[in-house]
Amino acid sequence: MEKPKVYSYLRFSDSRQASGNSADRQILYATKWATERNLLLDESLSLRDEGLSAFHQKHVSQGAFGTFLAAVDEGRIARGSCLVVEGLDRLSRAEPLLAQAQLTQIINAGITVVTASDGKEYNRERLIEQPMDLVYSLLVMIRAHEESATKSKRVKAAIHKQCELWEAGLWRGRIRNGGDPGWLKWTGKEWALVSDRAEAVRFAYLTFLQGHGALYIVRALSEQKLSISGRANVSTSHLYRVLRMRALVGDKILRVDGKEYRLKGYYPAVLSELEFEELQQVISRRARQVGKGEIPSVITGVGMTYCGYCGASVASQNITSRKKTPESLVRDCYRRLICTGISEGQGCSGGTVSVAPIEKALMNYCSDQINLNSLLSGNQAVEASNLRLMQSRQKVEALLNQIERITTAIVEAEGEGIPSSFLRKARELEAELEKEKKQEQLAENEVSALSNQAIPAYADAWAELADGVLGQDYDARMKARRLVIETFERIVIYASGLQLEVGHQRPVDVLLVVKGGRTRLLRIDRRTGAWKATIDVFPNALTVRMPLVHEIA
Repeated sequence: MEKPKVYSYLRFSDSRQASGNSADRQILYATKWATERNLLLDESLSLRDEGLSAFHQKHVSQGAFGTFLAAVDEGRIARGSCLVVEGLDRLSRAEPLLAQAQLTQIINAGITVVTASDGKEYNRERLIEQPMDLVYSLLVMIRAHEESATKSKRVKAAIHKQCELWEAGLWRGRIRNGGDPGWLKWTGKEWALVSDRAEAVRFAYLTFLQGHGALYIVRALSEQKLSISGRANVSTSHLYRVLRMRALVGDKILRVDGKEYRLKGYYPAVLSELEFEELQQVISRRARQVGKGEIPSVITGVGMTYCGYCGASVASQNITSRKKTPESLVRDCYRRLICTGISEGQGCSGGTVSVAPIEKALMNYCSDQINLNSLLSGNQAVEASNLRLMQSRQKVEALLNQIERITTAIVEAEGEGIPSSFLRKARELEAELEKEKKQEQLAENEVSALSNQAIPAYADAWAELADGVLGQDYDARMKARRLVIETFERIVIYASGLQLEVGHQRPVDVLLVVKGGRTRLLRIDRRTGAWKATIDVFPNALTVRMPLVHEIA
């Protein structure tokens, strides 16, 4: 049977408190207590919580004290054991009822709690003999909770004030609330980039835009001995959190008592605003679009490829265990497109088709400059961007007029006392104006980018990747996947042609819906991947059975 032992628990809400001598005093006290009672001071449980708040119960949810309470519940702490703490406020600063419940849990398990600061002992026997000690413990817990609650209110009030001064441009200091990014350091006067970590962030950003997933990026960072936060290994979920952080453009987001502050320019930026907006758009498009397996799909798994017969999504299946080609490639017949409507019992009769000829036709078609120009001509994306820019400029003009009118009203009312509602409305309008100016700038950047898009270079990008895609090269396929995401809104597969033809020579018809532009049909030879016919169709062709197109000789 487990023998009783003495345990020492240390907690500091601020890790800087650990530099004092209270820890040494408590350890000496616990050692003396164990020696006098012929007990062993147990150090197998790491009972030390630095920087964990007992007011917010983080020492229970995340720390050693929670581990100790779990061990008590599981019966791993022998009856007759002793827990030494500096004071009861080290155990908890929660609401008194919760704090006393935690103390009672320990005592009911036959464990004595000893406070080194005053030498008091709390166990069942003593509390029966001296019940006022229970009252005393409750008073200590009430005082500890009130102290922490008061401190919490003062700290929050100070943070509110600091944020308001920052937003008004009247103060530029460090706000100690929440965590700060690992690629930054505080110099004592300002925030500065840690060069190698900032380099890692930029590498992750650029690699993600190239079409790679988080797992690939994490491995690449590890291979190059780059770290975003200083930790040796970064998880994929942490990487995604980093790529979504406004801190990348220098903003600190704080939420205090339900109110959110966005402090612009609080940190030095790693990305420009335009780069960040582009990154968020890519992330939103690829929420469920990460390539899987050793042969990432170019057209499926990106939320845009559907069956033309039943409307269900189309999935890929690679049977890599079957006999491969002399070049160790998976044979075309073992890389298939499958309508999910078949497996889900929707009665789709389209069957399956090899994805290889479709990929070949798509890459070759988009690699041809004339075809690509035809495909992208008439693109409505620039027109839509121009419309958004015009609407944004109109809103900015209207806000400026409102601000001018309310400013005039404030000046005229200055001698009679300015109504607080005027000032509040002025601040609201200024905040709205700043937001709308940002939207105007983004719209201008978008129009500029779309207007200056170099279609020849775009066609070259497809051409450069064609051989790699057909050769099942991972990197080439991931980059081609991104081109597909950027170019097309929807891809519709008619695995046996538009009219569900039968026989070995039946074609594969692929409908390409370009973002903001045309809809183009490709008729593909299901064996060679050669495209034999093309035609422009209307967007509503997605919902009706289209007639056979004229085959071009």
